[in-house]
Amino acid sequence: MLPNTGTSGVKPVAHGGDLGEVRRRFPDAPLPWIDLSTGINPVPYPLPTLSPESWTRLPSRADQEALIEAAARRYGVGDPETIVAAPGTQALIQLLPRLVPKSRVAIVGPTYEEHEVSWRRQGHDVSVVDRLPAQAGVVVLVNPDNPTGRLLSTAALGAVEGLLVVDEAFIDFHPDTASLAGKNAVVLRSFGKTYGLAGLRLGFAIAERSLAARMRDELGPWAVPGPAIEIGRLALSDDAWLRDTTQRVEADSKRLDALLVQNGFDVLGGTFLFRLTRHTDAPRRVEALARHGIHVRRFAREPSWLRFGLPGNDAEFSRLARAMSQ
Repeated sequence: MLPNTGTSGVKPVAHGGDLGEVRRRFPDAPLPWIDLSTGINPVPYPLPTLSPESWTRLPSRADQEALIEAAARRYGVGDPETIVAAPGTQALIQLLPRLVPKSRVAIVGPTYEEHEVSWRRQGHDVSVVDRLPAQAGVVVLVNPDNPTGRLLSTAALGAVEGLLVVDEAFIDFHPDTASLAGKNAVVLRSFGKTYGLAGLRLGFAIAERSLAARMRDELGPWAVPGPAIEIGRLALSDDAWLRDTTQRVEADSKRLDALLVQNGFDVLGGTFLFRLTRHTDAPRRVEALARHGIHVRRFAREPSWLRFGLPGNDAEFSRLARAMSQ
């Protein structure tokens, strides 16, 4: 077990998806709530019937290897030994700073704040920069970015000197050529966002062999439970589902853009699973939507910004349109 070398006083990050407080504030809102505060696919991968053994026994080596093989094929990685499966990419985000010597870390932001919190907590010298630095001890970015949607080319990323950490949580709907998986970087890939199964807690790191081995050692045996292994293996191998889902989210993100612009929002960017907007009266719009049982993401650092996840079906799109028009 590693010693606790983290620094104290780092505030936890507020995330989307926690409806408890907003439900308390708006008890008369119509049900069910539509949670657009997250960047999770609202139409999840259909759950298969699982074998009873996935619940009743520890995962076998063969089970774990089958999951890694499916991930390697899906992500275009030639060497399975470079892939680490974990109970969600958040576990990997927190683990990686513990395995890297104290460094000067440049995080390209604004971005997913857990990266900054995790590196600071372990005593690294962290700065948030607004563009890709040519050199640093460690460079961290989300690509495409959350929340801005900024997407940097692999050529630009390949010019970085130092340890490059790329969180590709939202890249699955882009061409494979947009990814650095299997190249000279530590790449994080999320399963739950694309496949709409965030509660499953499954994610992957792709790194050079020695670092991947250290990450596996720190996670310990059976880091991923049997049901997640079985579902993950099947979903990652389902090319037809991913192809059809890509077409749907591309169309739905354009549909959402049109609705937002029609109602006075400036669309600043985003990914196929969410749109980042600006509105001069953002706090009032948030409250108005909440009174209609619709929850969107606010940003304390940018009070005029709002992030909208994709509605899951025509009924949710219609309900959002009605709420915006009133």
